[in-house]
Amino acid sequence: MSRFLVIADGGLGLALALPERGMPEMLAFGADVGDVAPVVARASSVNGLDAPPPSALLLPTGGMGNFGWPAIAGHRDGRDFLIEFADWRITGAAADVTLHAEDALSKLAITIQLSIAADVLKSRVSLSNRGQGVFTLDRCMAGSMMFPAGPAELTSFVGSWGREFQTRRDALTAPLWINENRRGRTSHDRSPSLVLSSRDATLAVHLGWSGNHVLAVDNLDDGRRLVHAGELFESGEVRLGPGEAYESPAVYFAQSTAALRARLRSEMSWPGGVAKPRPVTLNTWEGNYFAHKLPELTAQADAAATLGVERFVLDDGWFGVRDDDRRSLGDWSVDPRKYPGGLKPLADYVHGLGMEFGLWFEPEMINPDSDLFRAHPDWAMRATGRESPLSRHQLTLDLTRPEVSDHIFTCMDKILREASVDCIKWDMNRDIAPPTNAEGRALTSKQTRAFYQLLDRVRTAHPNLEIESCSSGGGRVDYGVLSRTHRFWASDCTDALERLEIQRGARELFPPEIIGAHVSASPNHQTRRRLSLDFRALVALAYHFGVEMDPRTLDEGERAKLKDWIGLHKRLRALLHGNSAFHLEPHDGRYLWGAADKDTIVAIVAQGPQMISEQPAPLRLPSVRVAEGHWRIAACAPAAPEFIRHTAEQRALLNGGVSFSSDTLIAAGLNLPMLRPESGVVLELKRIGEG
Repeated sequence: MSRFLVIADGGLGLALALPERGMPEMLAFGADVGDVAPVVARASSVNGLDAPPPSALLLPTGGMGNFGWPAIAGHRDGRDFLIEFADWRITGAAADVTLHAEDALSKLAITIQLSIAADVLKSRVSLSNRGQGVFTLDRCMAGSMMFPAGPAELTSFVGSWGREFQTRRDALTAPLWINENRRGRTSHDRSPSLVLSSRDATLAVHLGWSGNHVLAVDNLDDGRRLVHAGELFESGEVRLGPGEAYESPAVYFAQSTAALRARLRSEMSWPGGVAKPRPVTLNTWEGNYFAHKLPELTAQADAAATLGVERFVLDDGWFGVRDDDRRSLGDWSVDPRKYPGGLKPLADYVHGLGMEFGLWFEPEMINPDSDLFRAHPDWAMRATGRESPLSRHQLTLDLTRPEVSDHIFTCMDKILREASVDCIKWDMNRDIAPPTNAEGRALTSKQTRAFYQLLDRVRTAHPNLEIESCSSGGGRVDYGVLSRTHRFWASDCTDALERLEIQRGARELFPPEIIGAHVSASPNHQTRRRLSLDFRALVALAYHFGVEMDPRTLDEGERAKLKDWIGLHKRLRALLHGNSAFHLEPHDGRYLWGAADKDTIVAIVAQGPQMISEQPAPLRLPSVRVAEGHWRIAACAPAAPEFIRHTAEQRALLNGGVSFSSDTLIAAGLNLPMLRPESGVVLELKRIGEG
């Protein structure tokens, strides 16, 4: 006979039935699950099992009557592949519960940690080998969740370098939908995230893991679906010796992406325990590339400080003999040709201007043309007897070797201390191939954990250091790495028109204040597209705002304009970076996002391509973000938006001469003029009365 268990906190709960033998059955997920129980047992067809197992199982195993996609699989030299846990025990209570069980025949023990906070369920799994021989684990998902039967849409996030976080929507019709990533990092093309939606339900899923992953949606025989997420293993990668255990990453399940974003905010670890206002950043990459000259950099720092920049980050090119991307990666000592006195003079100069000083590293990679590789060629991941493919003229260092991680930490620690570095940009510019050690065994899983350990070690030694996760743009962005870092670089493409869609997808999963978005040069360095400074600044305004160019290349009018945008960002960032941020689906090339509190609404409207319609739809805001009362438009930026044409009534509206009710703003909307392509406007609305 099954026992019933409810795990709940606030508005979210999970109801389970724990059998005497077999995996727990999920009965309900959502609100008001306290009195949920199956009325009668299932029956199968004539040709089915006499006593079929429940279908919506938590982490189902195969071979004992469950014919769907198994969430846990493995064997002991070809045997003990049948896994059937029994005698479930419960520790913990309320919203934080751990389930324990064992399989006496396969000699495996399992623990499933389930906790609910801030309307998000977090799941982790541990499997341990209680037998004498090696148990090879082929698959172990971090968690499973059910989704109701009926028509449904699956949203995933795809892309490539320079086109990350593209939103893809498909009708969920396949018997098995699966997303596997083998790149050794979170990837540009296959985010460990998905959203299922139907008329009556939404399920948002994210796996907090920075290595290989798999997401699967299995259609059950009764029409419901099981969603699984976990680490993807290479062949023979996880072999548990006697007494050894595998610990999965965490997977997060929620009924909205907004809940996921809020949960990530609560799990991020900030120096001092609290996030300070995100400093406006100048990053030197597109302004300098490898041409580092100290007088030029100090002059750029002067120009940046005059604009209101608060953080100066020195990108690639400061170490070894690094004049291009073909050499010196791994030689983490300051280039005496470019910096005869080390980095401290530049850092001191930047600090003297009132800005923070940041520095670029790529600790996990190595150029074959480097002193480190010549001294330790065996430190790179290489397949014996096979030629290792280069990517961006790089190989990957084997961080699982203690001497390698120790060397990297020692080099980084010395530089961070000598130059009083406030933040670092931690880059990873290639996929892992081949993912092997010297013995020919796969090690992506261990490499990912070794990366986490190195990150943790650096943060422990430098508790006030902030870290940006960059991976040739958005190639390593997930809750695993973001629990240890403080922002991420969404894409190496800084073209504002491309960034509209990149940032829209990114902010579905991540809070805007940790998404790096910079104003870059025109023409853009990646696309050669020319865009106005107003449009470039407006698109970056709501995120972790920055500059990606040499500000001295701007003329006097452009510098004044950029200074105004930086000032506007600083004035609005507490609101834009708070819990009240919103974004809407784009319509006819028009994007809308912003934030609101009870007295102020900031609505950012950007028109990408030319509209198809003769006039835009009224601008309506989500009701949850609008306080009751009467409102007016108090300010616009730029002061003269690029409207195609507008009426006298629209001019009066934009100049604050027309008030409107909150109901109008929600239901009817504001009839704004049509914007020219590749332009936008920031509307600042103020509440002027209760009713």
